[in-house]
Amino acid sequence: MEEEFFAEDPIATASALAARLAQNAVERDRAGGHAATEREWIRESGLLTLSIPAEFGGQGASWSTVYQVIRILARADSALAHVFGFHHLQLAGIRLYGSAQQQRRLLTETVEQRLFWGNALNPLDKRTTAAETRGGYELNGLKSFASGSVGSDWLTLSAWHAPTQSALIAVLPTRQEGIRVQADWDAFGQRQTDSGNVSFNGVRLAEELVLQAPGQAPTPQATLRSQVAQLIMANLYLGIAEGAFDAARAYTNEEARPWFQSGVPAASDDPLVQHRYGQLWTLLRPAQVLADHAARELDRVFAQGAQVSARTRGELAVAVAEAKVLSHKAGVEISSQLFELTGARSTSAKYGFDRYWRNVRVHTLHDPIDYKYRDLGRFALQGTLPEPTAYS
Repeated sequence: MEEEFFAEDPIATASALAARLAQNAVERDRAGGHAATEREWIRESGLLTLSIPAEFGGQGASWSTVYQVIRILARADSALAHVFGFHHLQLAGIRLYGSAQQQRRLLTETVEQRLFWGNALNPLDKRTTAAETRGGYELNGLKSFASGSVGSDWLTLSAWHAPTQSALIAVLPTRQEGIRVQADWDAFGQRQTDSGNVSFNGVRLAEELVLQAPGQAPTPQATLRSQVAQLIMANLYLGIAEGAFDAARAYTNEEARPWFQSGVPAASDDPLVQHRYGQLWTLLRPAQVLADHAARELDRVFAQGAQVSARTRGELAVAVAEAKVLSHKAGVEISSQLFELTGARSTSAKYGFDRYWRNVRVHTLHDPIDYKYRDLGRFALQGTLPEPTAYS
C-alpha cells in the first residue's frame, strides 16, 4: 500500500488542505454545484482513511482527531468539511452495523481503492422501499438530503420495508444500475455539499450488502451512529463560528475604521468593540470545551464495542447534545454579529463574509434545536436520558 494514502500528521495535513480550499472558497460558494477538483484534493490528502482501524489498513485515528480535522476544514469551507465528515459517518455506520466480514471487506476496499462515501440514509424519508427478492431486495423510490452523493463511489442507504414496518440499512456502489444521483441541491447555504436526491429504480440489493436487516432492533452500540452524526454537525457549526470570528478579527485589526465618536485611532482600540468581541469569545470558548469533551466521551464509549450499555449511550447523548446546542448558538450568533463589528464595507461581495451565516443557518436546521433543549431539560429536571433516535 502506498504511503500517499495516509496523512502522516492529520492536523498539519488538514491545515494545509484548509488553506488550499480557502483560496477559492468564496468563488465556489457563490457558484455552488459540485466541487469535483476540490474533492479530489481531499482524496489525495489521505484523510479519507483517518477513522478506519489499522487492522483494515486505515490510520486508526480517534474520533477526537477526526472532529478536529472537520473543524479545521469548516473554518475555510464548511460545505466540503460536511462532505468529508459525512464520509466518515458512513464508515462509522459500517463499523457499528456491519458484521465482521462486512467490515473487513468494505473498510479494506475503502483504503485500497481510496473510496469516497456518500449518504442516502435519511431516516425520515420513507419513499425508498425494499421488496424481498431471491437472495436480497429490490429498491425503488427517492431519497432526499443525500449529502456527498454526487461524485461518491459508494452509498450508505436506508429503505422502508412494509411487511415489518421498519427500515433496512445497506450499502451499494453509487454507479450501480438503476441508481441515479440528482445534483439538484439549491439551498442558499452549504451549496457544495452535493446534498440532492438519489433515485432507485429496480435496484438489486444483495443480502450480503445489508448491514441491518428489516425488523432487527438496533443495539445500544448501533445507536451510536446518531451521536457520531450529531457531533460531526456540532464541529461543523463550531468550525464556521471559528472561521467567522477569525475573519472578523482580522478585518477589525487590519481594515476597519474607528467610529468617529470613539475618540480612538484604531477600531480595535474602541472599548465597545472590545466588549462585543469579549461577548463573542464567551460564546465560542464554552462551545469548544464542550465539543472536545463530547469527542473524548465518544472515543471512550465507542471503544466499548458490543459492551455499550443503554445508560452509557444515554449519558453520551447528553454530552453531545450540550456540545450541539452551544455550537449551534455560537455559529449563528457570531456569523451574524460579525457585521456589527466590521461595518458596512465588510458586506462587500469580495469578502464573502455572508457565507458563514448562510452556511450555518442552513445546516443548523438539520434537526430542531428545541428538541435538544427539551432532552437536556428532561435530564436536568428528572435525570431522564435522551431516547435513542436517528437524531438523539
